[in-house]
Amino acid sequence: MSLRNLRVDQVGSLLRPRELIDAFVSRGRNELDDGILQSVQDEAIKAVVSKQESLGLPIVSDGEYRRLNWQVSFSRVAGWDLWQRSWDLFLKNPGKDAGEDEKPGQRGADAVEVFKVPATRKLSLQENFPLREFNFLKSVTETPGKIMMMGPDRVAQMCDISNSHRSYRSRELFLNDVAKIQNQMVGELIQSGCSYIQIDEPSYTGYVDPESLSRIKAMGEDPEVNMRRAVSATNSVISGYKNLATFGVHICRGNRASMWHREGSYDRIAEYLFSELMFDRLLLEYDTERAGSFDALRFVPKNGPVVVLGLLTTKSDKVESMDDLLFRIEEAQKFIDIGQLAISPQCGFASGIGGNLLSEGSQWQKLEVMMEVAEKIWGTRS
Repeated sequence: MSLRNLRVDQVGSLLRPRELIDAFVSRGRNELDDGILQSVQDEAIKAVVSKQESLGLPIVSDGEYRRLNWQVSFSRVAGWDLWQRSWDLFLKNPGKDAGEDEKPGQRGADAVEVFKVPATRKLSLQENFPLREFNFLKSVTETPGKIMMMGPDRVAQMCDISNSHRSYRSRELFLNDVAKIQNQMVGELIQSGCSYIQIDEPSYTGYVDPESLSRIKAMGEDPEVNMRRAVSATNSVISGYKNLATFGVHICRGNRASMWHREGSYDRIAEYLFSELMFDRLLLEYDTERAGSFDALRFVPKNGPVVVLGLLTTKSDKVESMDDLLFRIEEAQKFIDIGQLAISPQCGFASGIGGNLLSEGSQWQKLEVMMEVAEKIWGTRS
């Protein structure tokens, strides 16, 4: 089975069971130790992998069950302490991902600003956290497992450069070091047998979102220059590993606690982005009008990457109908060949530990509908 050509996909994170959330809360309050938390994580991962397999998913994840949020894939790095920042924010509102003034279905605070952390020294990798995740995942399943990593541009956007160590007088210097470390992480994952690595890079929608563009310009930076550097950095993360694994890049507009924090169609950046990203699969958010129309898909090179249409929302309980999904895929075919398309949810179901506001039942129903659509269109559930 070619993972590159899978007709279904999932972005990775899944709703956490209550006992796992409670264990994180207890650990944060020093009521239990890391060993007990890990045991709870292990059992929860075994269960969620088994559930994915029962649905027939051709690729499984660990649900990001070892993470406080999706961003901590780049957290065991000396010189940039996102791990502690994540725990501090978590303990202010344990088990929840929304602030007191935030509401589901609305634009929330931009996590780029909320999680901003300065670099305190030259970066160096302390632990390949995704490798730890993968090594356990492969021990509990024979189904190919995917690993998700926060992209280098998102990391760079979250660095407080103005208050950082003298090694990082510019965001470009910081970005380059992040990409080098992540390239090392990818190599270690591949050596351990990981066959599908996804880079989560919601930073790209910052180059179409008016508020984000204003903030970039206010810092004296050029959005166009930043985007080109970002693409180069994202490509460099997987440089040297072509054909050794399947590589996907996921682009969305925010997903915390059923909120969003960016808007704008792909059109302004599509021609450059879709032709220059050297990835096998492009996982694109397309569940609301904020993403714009499918017109931008005309810029995807023929015989190029597979475009995974994120048509199923992870932000609400409503389960999409097969007819609606089939219609939307037909619309996309006006701009790209059906052989280059696949289907998935638009994002993960739980970018943070509290998850989005839908039930586990709806989560699994959405994935089942996804499988049925794939079988209807491509004659396969994988």
